[in-house]
Amino acid sequence: MAIDIEIKDGVGELIINAPPVNALNNAGWREFAEKMTALGQNSDVNCVVIRSEGRGFQAGVDVKELAENGDLIVELNRGCYDSFAAVYDCPVPTISAVHGFCIGGGIGISGASDFVIASEDATFQLPEIDRGALGAATHLMRLVGVQKARRMLYTCETIGAEELFRHGGCTAVVPREKLRDEAMTIARSIAGKSPQALRLGKQALNGIELLDPKQSYRFEQGFTLELYTTPDSQEARDAFVEKRDAKF
Repeated sequence: MAIDIEIKDGVGELIINAPPVNALNNAGWREFAEKMTALGQNSDVNCVVIRSEGRGFQAGVDVKELAENGDLIVELNRGCYDSFAAVYDCPVPTISAVHGFCIGGGIGISGASDFVIASEDATFQLPEIDRGALGAATHLMRLVGVQKARRMLYTCETIGAEELFRHGGCTAVVPREKLRDEAMTIARSIAGKSPQALRLGKQALNGIELLDPKQSYRFEQGFTLELYTTPDSQEARDAFVEKRDAKF
C-alpha cells in the first residue's frame, strides 16, 4: 500500500506514503490511479487534496525497477498516464499540497491538479533526460509556461517554491508546518459550495483549456517509449542506479 485515503467534511485526502522518497513502482502508479478515480466518484467528496508523508512530495517512478527490467516501460507509461488523467479528470477540484522535492511524476501529479500550494522548502524538477526518459513536460508547462519548461527539461535544473510562484505555478507558499492546514482550509471552503456547481465548474474549466493535457502527454509518451529502446537510455538508468556519471 503506497496510497492512503482519508475523507472528512467533504474533503478527500489522497496521501502518498511510499518511503523513502515516495517514488512509485508500477503497482504504486496503478494504486494511485485507482484510488484517485474512486475519490472523484465518491458523492461525499467535493474537493480532493493530494499530499505526501515523509521527506518530499513525490520522486517520480522507481528508476531501479526500470533499470532491472526496461520492458516495464509500457506498463509504467500506462500507469502514469492513468494517474495524471485521474487527477485532471477528477469531477471535483483538486489541490496538490507540495513539500520537499517534487520530481518527474510529482510534476505530472501537481501539474494535472487544479492548483498547487507549496511549502517554503518545496523544489521542482523534471530530470527525465538525465534518467534516460522523457515526459511530464505537458504538466510542467501548466506550472511555469513554455520557455521555462523547455529550459528545465533540457537542463534538468531545479527551481524553488518562490520561483514557481513567480511563474504562476502555485497560488501560495507557506511554512512547511502550515502546509496541510492551509490546503485543508481552502479545500473545506471549496467543499462547502454547491456540489453540482463545483462539478459543472470543473467540467467547464477543463473544456475551455487551450491545451489538452491528456492528448499532449500521450504524444510525449511516444517519444519516451522510443528513447527507452536506445542504449543511451539504458546507460542513463544504469548510471543513476550506480551513482556515477553517464557515458554516452
